Amino acid sequence: MDGTRRYDVKQGAHVKIVLKEDQQSGKLTEGFVGEVLTKSTEHSHGIKVRLETGEVGRIKEMMK
Repeated sequence: MDGTRRYDVKQGAHVKIVLKEDQQSGKLTEGFVGEVLTKSTEHSHGIKVRLETGEVGRIKEMMK
């Protein structure tokens, strides 16, 4: 699971995302999915989610 397919992403999943402002640096933010925002089944840059903390970004890593 690499975070590019919507059906792999569930509410409460532990993930690392890249925030819009961190795209240049590649800095990752860790948290738990509060809401899945991407409507399509796949996205090559990662599914966009809102973390429980309110931060929005694209999934780069799915944690176990």
